[in-house]
Amino acid sequence: MRLRALLENEALGLRLLGGDDELDRSVRGVMTTDLRDPSRYLSGGELVLTGLAWRHTPEDSEPFVRILAEARVAGLAAGEAELGRVPDDLVKACARYRMPLFAVHESVAFATITEYVVRQVSGERAGDLAAVVDRHRRMMTSGAAGGGPEVVLGLLGSDLDLRAWLLSPTGRRIAGPGVGAPGGPAAETSGGTDPGAASSAGTTGTTGAVESAGTTGAPGTAGTPGTAGITAGALPAAVSTALAAEHLAASRAGRRPPHRVTVAGTAYSLFPIGAAGDTPAGTPGDVRGAVLSDWLLAVEADAADWPAARLDLLQGVTQLIAVERDRRDAARTVRRRLAAEVLELVQSGAAPADIAARLRVAAPVLLPGPDTAPHWQVVVARVDWSGDGNGDADDPAATGPVAQALLEEILVDPAAQGAEPADRIAVAHTGGEAIALVPLSVLPPTGEGPSVEEALHAETLLAAVREPLSAGLDGDGRLTLGVSAAVSSAEGLRGALEEARHARRVAAARPGRVCAAGHHELASHVLLLPFVPDDVRRAFTARLLDPLREYDRRHRAELVPTLEAFLDSDGSWTRCAAQLHLHVNTLRYRVGRIEQLTGRDLARLEDKLDFFLALRMS
Repeated sequence: MRLRALLENEALGLRLLGGDDELDRSVRGVMTTDLRDPSRYLSGGELVLTGLAWRHTPEDSEPFVRILAEARVAGLAAGEAELGRVPDDLVKACARYRMPLFAVHESVAFATITEYVVRQVSGERAGDLAAVVDRHRRMMTSGAAGGGPEVVLGLLGSDLDLRAWLLSPTGRRIAGPGVGAPGGPAAETSGGTDPGAASSAGTTGTTGAVESAGTTGAPGTAGTPGTAGITAGALPAAVSTALAAEHLAASRAGRRPPHRVTVAGTAYSLFPIGAAGDTPAGTPGDVRGAVLSDWLLAVEADAADWPAARLDLLQGVTQLIAVERDRRDAARTVRRRLAAEVLELVQSGAAPADIAARLRVAAPVLLPGPDTAPHWQVVVARVDWSGDGNGDADDPAATGPVAQALLEEILVDPAAQGAEPADRIAVAHTGGEAIALVPLSVLPPTGEGPSVEEALHAETLLAAVREPLSAGLDGDGRLTLGVSAAVSSAEGLRGALEEARHARRVAAARPGRVCAAGHHELASHVLLLPFVPDDVRRAFTARLLDPLREYDRRHRAELVPTLEAFLDSDGSWTRCAAQLHLHVNTLRYRVGRIEQLTGRDLARLEDKLDFFLALRMS
């Protein structure tokens, strides 16, 4: 806004005392201060409001105005309440430094002027940003990318003072403050007022965006605290994971975005980002599959009272980022095609020589460098909507791409940040099943022959993603994952694929929304569990465990947890009692009650094994 707009608003009651030829100056913010030297809190372009408490003698005016002029403020508005009028020495000092000077009538509150300036500047900034976003969109859709999501989030920070992060469905940070910065995340700070100092805090949320909007106090007094300042601080991993979980849960519940949540005491507004042209998440028909693959724009602000224009602007930002996401997906096409070709050869029973030839083509693409003969692992994933994960999915043609997108995300290194950290991942989907071909680099010799980089482990893969994906699948969905051992040749690839599929079926036999199993578990009794018919499993577990569960329900005796702990302790009374924080005699009493209710003897190996299997299958 221009300074002359202050005179055009009669409600402000401002009188111009000097600087009528400087009224076309732009106002970028507003600050109230009664400090003699507020320079450390000025960034240029502010309208400074002062009650003149800093002025003790006429000689104080000249240095005060000189400081404002050197800081390149837009103008000065002096209240008449303290002295009854604006003193002549201040008028003369402002004329000397060509500083526009307004008189504020004692009946007009500084808060009224501040609110007007904030509203005007916010509206203009939003309009300017909308134009920039629109221009950026046109550039990207007509040619090469315009700088990626970092540019768009930078505009939100610089023009609207909004901190925002782009997150994957699992909470991985793709772009935003602190993402990919060398040396790790920067510390986060928040605005406020220290005793004895002025404050100039950027505003967010309902008040709009100005570069300086705060209140300062005289030395020894506290001013008005500001809102969270815009800093270079990174979003902690725990917070980003929690935000992803909140977003997925809200989307599955059918709530319309933006989703407003509070995590670690900070308010965020969450905007889903699907592929360009997708139906927005939260609308009918898009609550199950697409939600699990949506990116997420997390804005550190509460959008509850945002005007429609600002909400429209953020929707435009999400559409712009969706274009970038489409470019990312297009870049994965080659890797996906390579995986599909290799897997087609493997499943069709092709000759090992043909598979080896195709692997030699894939290796340089997935693992650039001198290592052209890597080892390989196979990972299989499936998303089921049938409730227990053991039946057929509603539509394999629809769930296959969802499983593919989730598996690509899961295989990204949890520590990796940025939009394209997955160059080594090749995932295909077939019949509702996603299959990944993962190369493992052969490392230099260590004296005992070449070694292979550490292989993938099932539980490690899920450690960082279980919380958000469980929220996204809550209700009627499951994700199950199987991981093979590493193989060194094309001959072993078919076995690795079957091994990963068997491991996934083992995972499907476990409780929980997100489960995984590895190849090492296929030499265990758990290999047999997926092949036990459901009705047999239910009858077996009910016969052994239902009497204990009923007793626990009526008496709160905790017999089932006691049984689990006793078996985990290999039948050791001392270790089990210590684990449960019980006296050994109390433990003996509980075990005796278990034997009495079930007719089994926990001293017998066969009965221990039956109880163990019943607990694993329940």
